[in-house]
Amino acid sequence: MTNVISPVNIDARKNLDLRSGDTVRVHQKIEEKGKTRIQVFEGLVLSRKHGTEAGATFTVRRSTGGFGVEKIYPLYSPMIDKIEITKRSKVRRSKLYYIRRKAIKQISKRMKMMFVNIDDQVKDAEKEDTPVAPDTETAETTEEVVENTEETPATEDAEEKSEEVIPEDATVAEVKEIINEETSEEKEAEKKED
Repeated sequence: MTNVISPVNIDARKNLDLRSGDTVRVHQKIEEKGKTRIQVFEGLVLSRKHGTEAGATFTVRRSTGGFGVEKIYPLYSPMIDKIEITKRSKVRRSKLYYIRRKAIKQISKRMKMMFVNIDDQVKDAEKEDTPVAPDTETAETTEEVVENTEETPATEDAEEKSEEVIPEDATVAEVKEIINEETSEEKEAEKKED
C-alpha cells in the first residue's frame, strides 16, 4: 500500500529539465473566496536551486509596464497546476542575475532618450512662442529697449482692449494671436482713413 504525500506528479516534475535561460509559463492555482482560478505567469527562468530534492525552487522574471517582477516557485508545489517550457535559450551561466542590471540600464537609456526628446520639443516651442521686442539685438539692457519703444495713444487703446479680451490663463501663443488680430484691425482702419 502506497501513501500519497503530495497530489503532484513528482516524477514528471523531476523530468521537466527546467534550466536557467528557459522561457516558461507557470499555471498557478489561486484561491479567492472559496473559488479556485488559474493565473498564468510567463517569464525567463533566472535560476534553479536545490536540484531535484524536496525543497527545489526556480526563479522566474518578467517585466510588465517597465517594472521587473520576479517570483520564486517551489518545484513540487501543489499550487502549481502545470509548467510549460515555451522557449529554450543557450546560456553560459547557471544564474542569470545580471539581467536585473541589464534591464535597469535599458530602462534608464530609454528614459534619457525620452527626456532629450521632451527638452527638444520644449526648446522648439519656446522659439515659436517667444515674442521679439524691437531693437533687442542692438540694445544692451532692457531699459534701452523700453526707451526705444514709443507709446502712442493707439497702442494704449490696444492695451486696454487686450486687457479686456485676453483671459488670465491664456498661453503665449493665444495672446500673440489676439494681439495680431487687434493690430491687423487697426491697420485696416488706418488704410480706410487714408
